[in-house]
Amino acid sequence: MRGEPVYLDWAATAPVRAEAIAAVARVLREVGNLSSVHAFGRHARARLEAARRTLAHCFAVAPDAVVFTSGGTEANQLALHQAPGAVAVAAIEHASILEAVPEAIRLPVAADGVVDLEAAERLVAVHRPTLVACQLANNETGAIQPVAELARLARAVGARVHVDAVQAAGKLACSPEALGADTVAVSAHKLGGPAGIGALLLRPGLPLRPRQPGGGQEGGRRAGTPNLAGAVGFAAALEVLPSVDWNAVAALRDRLEAALRAIAPELVVVGAAAPRLPTIACLLTPGLSAETQLAALDLDGIAVGAGAACSSGKLGPSHVLRAMGWCEPEARSAIRVSLGWSTTASEIDRFVASWERLYRRWRARRAA
Repeated sequence: MRGEPVYLDWAATAPVRAEAIAAVARVLREVGNLSSVHAFGRHARARLEAARRTLAHCFAVAPDAVVFTSGGTEANQLALHQAPGAVAVAAIEHASILEAVPEAIRLPVAADGVVDLEAAERLVAVHRPTLVACQLANNETGAIQPVAELARLARAVGARVHVDAVQAAGKLACSPEALGADTVAVSAHKLGGPAGIGALLLRPGLPLRPRQPGGGQEGGRRAGTPNLAGAVGFAAALEVLPSVDWNAVAALRDRLEAALRAIAPELVVVGAAAPRLPTIACLLTPGLSAETQLAALDLDGIAVGAGAACSSGKLGPSHVLRAMGWCEPEARSAIRVSLGWSTTASEIDRFVASWERLYRRWRARRAA
């Protein structure tokens, strides 16, 4: 029963806002390298700096504390590049951090998906890392992390603090000052802006060693011609974000979870005991593989995800769920349903009806 397509994979990427599309189109119709001294270049430079000021206002930092990057991955790795010694990271971090520092000290999480602060305190005291990194909210479960408390542990040993706020930006306060962080990574395409543009936010006065040398762009902190159209689109998306009613989105998520629990009592909402983003439901049905669920839902025109959307479409056991104590077969049964500002109750009902049909078929085959 296929109807209008239903997009419930917002945690992977959000639809681009009409305002962002229009802003990008205007820039693409213009010409001028912002490093040029003629009028075209000055105009391009003015556009970039206006976008920087918008980000600075929205994320409560000074304009010179905004360093544009190609996205969240580069922002994360630029922050990690500042650490001369040992690094400690939460075990549930995004691959852009875990794979960049595979030798990092892993800070464990509890069964609810939240960093275990007592264990973290012991590990930080023993290993004395030069940088501690943690997500503000996990991209698979939506669990909000105690980054301010982790920052205090890091400060006790003189470590820098980096926060990956890519999934949380726009939903939670994520300025470096509010989080007690030195650096914070954000990305446009999770917020309704274009892909290929992000930023690293800095605490006041923080020096930043470039990971990508070869030019004086971004104040000498990131070489290469900036993605002007992307930056302007990022700013345009941010300007309309305050209109979103995240409580209404959370109510739709709760409606979805309650409906599925009524259908399948064995279904687990992963991380439900933790404070979560309003947009993410991680649903684990033991024995019913994520691959089977994604395929059946896709045939019904419904798009959801399985874990992070950063592995070229590969499905595998989630390192996040494994870190939370789920065994591999169980971890392979989890899907991620994620909502956004334009998600409707009818779309949630479409998802629930489709999922119930596949669940009933699966139970009938098991009983046969």
